[in-house]
Amino acid sequence: MATKVTMPQLGESVVEGTIGKWLVSAGQSVAKDQPIVEILTDKADSELPSPVAGVVTQLLAAVDDIIAVGDPICEIDESAQASAAAAPITEPPAPASAAGPAPPTSPSVRKLARARDVDLSAVQGSGESGRIMHDDVMAAISNAPSPARVASPPPPPPPAQAAAAPPAPAPSPVAQRAPASARGSGPSGAFRLPPYVPKPGDEVVPFTRRRRIIADHMVFSKQTAPDVVTFAECDLHRTAMLRTQHKAQFKKDGVNLTYLAFAIAATARALREFPEINSRVLDDAFVKLAEVNIGIAVDTDEGLVVPVIRNTDDLTIRGVARAVADVAERARSGNLTPNDLSGKTFAISNPGRRGNLVGGAIISQPNVAILRLGTIKKRVVVIEHEGEDVMAIHPVMHMALTYDHRVVDGVHANGFLYRVAEILEYGDFEL
Repeated sequence: MATKVTMPQLGESVVEGTIGKWLVSAGQSVAKDQPIVEILTDKADSELPSPVAGVVTQLLAAVDDIIAVGDPICEIDESAQASAAAAPITEPPAPASAAGPAPPTSPSVRKLARARDVDLSAVQGSGESGRIMHDDVMAAISNAPSPARVASPPPPPPPAQAAAAPPAPAPSPVAQRAPASARGSGPSGAFRLPPYVPKPGDEVVPFTRRRRIIADHMVFSKQTAPDVVTFAECDLHRTAMLRTQHKAQFKKDGVNLTYLAFAIAATARALREFPEINSRVLDDAFVKLAEVNIGIAVDTDEGLVVPVIRNTDDLTIRGVARAVADVAERARSGNLTPNDLSGKTFAISNPGRRGNLVGGAIISQPNVAILRLGTIKKRVVVIEHEGEDVMAIHPVMHMALTYDHRVVDGVHANGFLYRVAEILEYGDFEL
């Protein structure tokens, strides 16, 4: 009996996956739940376990192939016997060029090469058996010489009779304007980036897969959402007192009681009160989401990831602090699953100890807002004491809310941010 293994649904928003690395070969015996292939998605990288025990009889996809969810990637026969030698993966043929055949290349890499006008026969592959990888094509693009400028020939000398002709009237300012197509921006406009000219000591760093995903996401967000940023200042004196009072006990219980946990809890409560901020945009409508799932930006060696704390509004401060520690540790150790990175309804960016005063973050799609926390500094503030205004030194934090003006109006954005600050200033939390 043969079982076809298909591309799994690795996260609620994932529709396809890339074959990153085969961990088995055709003809090889596998045990049930043994990892057989590494799957790459825009959420995370995962190893797919074998659903049955048997022999891998056929690999239906090659490394770097992009496979839709539900499509077959290999076949396992539960009754077959392992062969003496495992057969290699059969690659799809690469297109030949005038300069000769290229090393084995995946469809996604060939597509990239066609789009960027790269001759694969001239690219040195760094993969197994000379396979040309995505980064090899990007390196070829980066190292390509800039096209030389071709000088325009000088205009022909004016005819002799032109000297006797009366001078033409000077054109008006309107007539001197460039054509509309030349005044625009982008590929069809007049603006052009100067070509990159390599200099001694320059280092070309090809984008990693995660960096490409981050870059594409950020550009998409800026082009899609008409974003607005609003700021607030927050006096954390009462929250700091509450934290100091309970920090030691939390530490004994193995929980690090951070200011971030308080900020997340305050945000979750405010999202319940301002549901427009906890929504997403559809084609001609927007939906207020029932769940409050807050994603927190975590810096890793490969770039930022945003793991999600689900049903954040149902958690106490202790629950939030535990969840933050858990997802941050798994993010930095590379143990997040695709589901850990999906389903967020709002995001928080925290600069950490080496942050700055405040900054506006780019909205993480498909959310309609993101909160950027500033660094916490002790500052002189004016407070009321026994009916008099007096100066005191309190910990103060600035916050910036970036919101999508398609569905979020200023009154809701300002009210939401004011409410987050109010909860923090009153230290109104359930531990």
